[in-house]
Amino acid sequence: MSTTADASAGAAVPSATPAPGPTPAPIRPGGSPVRSPDGPAPRRALAWQIRFAVLCLVWGFSFLFIKVGTEGFAPLQVTLGRVAFGALVLLAFLVVKRERLPRSARTWGHLAVAAFLLNALPFSLFAYSELTIPSTLASICNATSPLWGMVLSVVALSEDRPTRRRVAGLGIGFLGVLTVLGAWQGFSGVDLAGTAMALGASLSYPIGWIYVRRTLAHAQQSHLAISSAQLLLATVQLAVVTALFTPLPTAFPVVPLLAVFALGALGTGVAFLLQYGLVAEVGPTTAQMVTYFIPVIATASGVALLNEHLSWNTPVGALIVLAGAALTQSKPKPRTP
Repeated sequence: MSTTADASAGAAVPSATPAPGPTPAPIRPGGSPVRSPDGPAPRRALAWQIRFAVLCLVWGFSFLFIKVGTEGFAPLQVTLGRVAFGALVLLAFLVVKRERLPRSARTWGHLAVAAFLLNALPFSLFAYSELTIPSTLASICNATSPLWGMVLSVVALSEDRPTRRRVAGLGIGFLGVLTVLGAWQGFSGVDLAGTAMALGASLSYPIGWIYVRRTLAHAQQSHLAISSAQLLLATVQLAVVTALFTPLPTAFPVVPLLAVFALGALGTGVAFLLQYGLVAEVGPTTAQMVTYFIPVIATASGVALLNEHLSWNTPVGALIVLAGAALTQSKPKPRTP
């Protein structure tokens, strides 16, 4: 069992497959919440299809929010605002539901590591990367997270064994990355440092997932309590680093400030609640399909609203990356006797 996440969310919920994205949080054994056999699942105010579409939009626009935020604030300040606003949303829901944060010092210690690997580090890398690369390229780099996850899971998790289909998906996925970057042109026109930071951010997620599975799989707290604590710790970490290495902002431009608020409150806080509800209602397999819409929405918003240039190899390479990622997450059908 692993987690679903994306680079735009501030937390994640249990899933059958790791998805690229915003930010996973620790899980408990047992997968998604089990519905009571004595009655139907509780009715939702909005159909799951609507919430699925909202989640795709929120996470897809997160890369645009990062780009706009860095136009008015330093990357570390954007990241600090992101986790702080996300933490406030989850803590507010924690209070409403009358739940408590974890009490174990051991749990808080593991959560500190998870907060760094799944929030502070990748969020900061994405913010710095978008100083020099388009938001469309950052979103495509984010989609490589399942490819890195497969490689690392084979090494670190003994229960994960590669199949020929998954290995083929890995090769196809990285071929897509080379297509996006225009390898046949010698990577001309691509900022390699910014691209490397975005790819490093996507690599940080599966490292964090593996750490969580090894250390916090048996945590007794709810997903909301665990994720709230994780974002709270990420806020503390980034507050210290930002104070040490970034001067205080001299102005608070409205548009970048609203972008940071949306990135944190919606893309990190509310997105977790939407994703958790989807997993509980329709299962992880359907919920994790949001992964494949994120680059599409991010590319469309970057081109339409930020006037980012789009060469033919960018959408083609993105499709190849997503196809490879889907293959790495596929599982053979059980044989029927």
